[in-house]
Amino acid sequence: MKQCLSAFLGIFLFLSPEWLLDFDKAKQTAQTQHKYILLNFSGSDWCGPCIRMKQEIFDAEIFKQFTNEHIVLVNADFPRAKKHALSPEQQKKNDQLADQYNQQGVFPLTVLLTAEGKVVKSWEGLPPVSADEFVKELQSIINVRN
Repeated sequence: MKQCLSAFLGIFLFLSPEWLLDFDKAKQTAQTQHKYILLNFSGSDWCGPCIRMKQEIFDAEIFKQFTNEHIVLVNADFPRAKKHALSPEQQKKNDQLADQYNQQGVFPLTVLLTAEGKVVKSWEGLPPVSADEFVKELQSIINVRN
């Protein structure tokens, strides 16, 4: 029973993409693995559309499977509650990302970037599509076949 549980958890962990907080690390990983970067600006404890995007798109298995193979994920979170406060260092990094990629302060804002950090496409707000449709759009943008 323990072996079955371990195998299941191993598969689950493999399918759960890691959201990086360090953009420089994400760029390095994307360059070495020949992947794109998906940068998401969120307000995890105050932004309703951000929370829905996580639940409806980012937590969907199809999104997890696709991003594991083709995309490096980065989250720039801007929580408001003290109990969710980021370290001053992380706040500074997120502010720098916002200065570069989200000057209007849109939440959520999702930006698809090349491994070098060039913007390919961005989505303001919660996209009015399913996780499946969002993944199909990503596939067509980066020319990936099913």
